[in-house]
Amino acid sequence: MSSAAESKLASLVVGGGCFWCTEAAYEILPGVVDVVSGYAGGHVANPTYQQIGTKKTGHAEVIKIDYDPAVISLEKLLDYFWHVHNPTQVGGQGNDIGPQYRSIILYANAEQKAAAEKSKAKAAAEFRDPITTEIVPLEKFWVAEAYHQDYFRLNPNAGYCAYVIAPKVKKLKGRIEEEKKK
Repeated sequence: MSSAAESKLASLVVGGGCFWCTEAAYEILPGVVDVVSGYAGGHVANPTYQQIGTKKTGHAEVIKIDYDPAVISLEKLLDYFWHVHNPTQVGGQGNDIGPQYRSIILYANAEQKAAAEKSKAKAAAEFRDPITTEIVPLEKFWVAEAYHQDYFRLNPNAGYCAYVIAPKVKKLKGRIEEEKKK
């Protein structure tokens, strides 16, 4: 990609449980150029997966979505966020329990903060239970270890991928197809 094209990209950092799941879900969206798994929202510099698992770093498993705003809007990315995980679950997602799996949007500027708050308010009408998603400033995004990157794409037959991630990706693909029909 040329540097001129790269300069037109924007980024968004979100967490909705296991980063393998959210990474796989966002990678299929038109306009998303790259998705990187990582850690954010905590107080430990350069955290490792093992440290995150201790629940003492304050970090969540998150993804950094690089996208082309000319193809997909920030609002659309946030709309998908509410549908690729359960933003009402406290302390994790599904069987992934712990603060590292919490629902979180980390904004980089005032525009992202306002868009996240507006999106959350709109999404609240779709859920029976209150949304527990944190909306906090992004202080630093730490890239996760190489073996976490593109995990679903590289390991589609692994148990977690086949039984947890694949259904989420299928659900999102169905949503994308439905939106194309509108």
